[in-house]
Amino acid sequence: MEKIAVCPGSFDPVTFGHLDIIHRASVLFDKVIVLVSVNSTKNTSFSAAERVEMIKKVSRDLPNVEVDTWEGLLAEYCKKRNVCAIVKGLRAVSDFEYEFQQALANKTLYPQGDTIFLTTRSENMYLSSSVVKEIARYGGDISSLVPSEILDTISERLVGNN
Repeated sequence: MEKIAVCPGSFDPVTFGHLDIIHRASVLFDKVIVLVSVNSTKNTSFSAAERVEMIKKVSRDLPNVEVDTWEGLLAEYCKKRNVCAIVKGLRAVSDFEYEFQQALANKTLYPQGDTIFLTTRSENMYLSSSVVKEIARYGGDISSLVPSEILDTISERLVGNN
């Protein structure tokens, strides 16, 4: 049976930190679905379709990675796709409490799935989409934070929008 994992997140925008977790998950599982979460109450800088396209661009060298979107409970998506694991990246201990609560809720709603936590590499501990957006809005250099394939897309949208 194929082992399918899902890496959920907003990816607004995708960063080297996200990409590191996606790469590492792709080695562990037969298929990895990078799931762009759609939350109508959340203000995003990029539409779900734009985020999907950016992730596709930066993960095209990973043949077992698929990109999808979902609005609703993650556990329902996992059921629909027969997912065995939810992969979440952790930057710091402060991430763990929230992610642990989510993992328990998902396990209750979808007992067949387990949550796997991958710790970030030390160089990505501070890196988040929010940090990228803040630096970009003030014209800072984000080239060491996001893949070159999407640098212009991010910069064009965010530079000067402070």
